[in-house]
Amino acid sequence: MKTSTLPPVRVSTELRADAEAMLEPGESLSAFVHEAVKRSVEFRKAQQAFLDRGLASAAEAQRTGRYVSREAALKSLRRQLARAGARPRS
Repeated sequence: MKTSTLPPVRVSTELRADAEAMLEPGESLSAFVHEAVKRSVEFRKAQQAFLDRGLASAAEAQRTGRYVSREAALKSLRRQLARAGARPRS
């Protein structure tokens, strides 16, 4: 796979110093920035997918006239939360 570079970004001296202070042993500033960009891209993709699913669900509910009541949705969420709380944490 061919690689490319991101454009250089001007930051304040303070931000650069803060970023450098957060580096893990042996980690370069370039690796830190790469990971930050990668995580931001992944987050935004997940966020967009979530919105797309919500809009598709709303369109389907409108098309079919079948909706879930607020009470049923909250009951389901509480049940999921209770199950998640019962799991051992790692």
